[in-house]
Amino acid sequence: MNENCLFYIISIAVAYFSGAIPIGFLIGKARGVDVRTVGSKNIGATNVYRTVGKPWGILAFAGDFLKGFLPTLAVKLVFDDLVYLPLAVGIMTVVGHMFTCFMKFKGGKGVATGFGMLVALLPWVVLSAFALWVVVMLASHYISLASIAAAAYLGVVVWIPVAFLASPGYANIPQCTVVMIVAIASIVKHRTNIERLRAGTENKIY
Repeated sequence: MNENCLFYIISIAVAYFSGAIPIGFLIGKARGVDVRTVGSKNIGATNVYRTVGKPWGILAFAGDFLKGFLPTLAVKLVFDDLVYLPLAVGIMTVVGHMFTCFMKFKGGKGVATGFGMLVALLPWVVLSAFALWVVVMLASHYISLASIAAAAYLGVVVWIPVAFLASPGYANIPQCTVVMIVAIASIVKHRTNIERLRAGTENKIY
């Protein structure tokens, strides 16, 4: 096993375990609330926002965002010669969040962590997706609908010459594929929200 291969394995493992830290659950427990038993029973920031309180939901979002952003950006800046390592690290932080080993492999929907990863990789593309998220959220008052719309947008727009919208060194098919996979996985994790939206029973943000 060469040095680069070993470094990839260690980096991916560290990325998974850092992404697997259930920040929303820990915040809820610190406030005396088990978010797995209230609201949507999800450990993500939205459920923390609704069941624990607005400041704690914002804190949970920030923590989940940083789980994806910091490892990906650090690897991208420090190891710029290992082209695919930021992709691998970023995707594993999202996998860790969605399937955390600390919660019997049940986690959040990956929106905030995936958002953090993508900001590190494709800041301008993600900025436009965030603008769409804000518009949909303000128009509908549904965070879930805004997240689904932003994920679908990302999965498509990333293929429209990314070379003109992001760092040229990262404008490649593997990166586009990873973004699309993250987008699809996020939408799939929202399937219960989609069912509630169709039934008209989804909770609004306010």
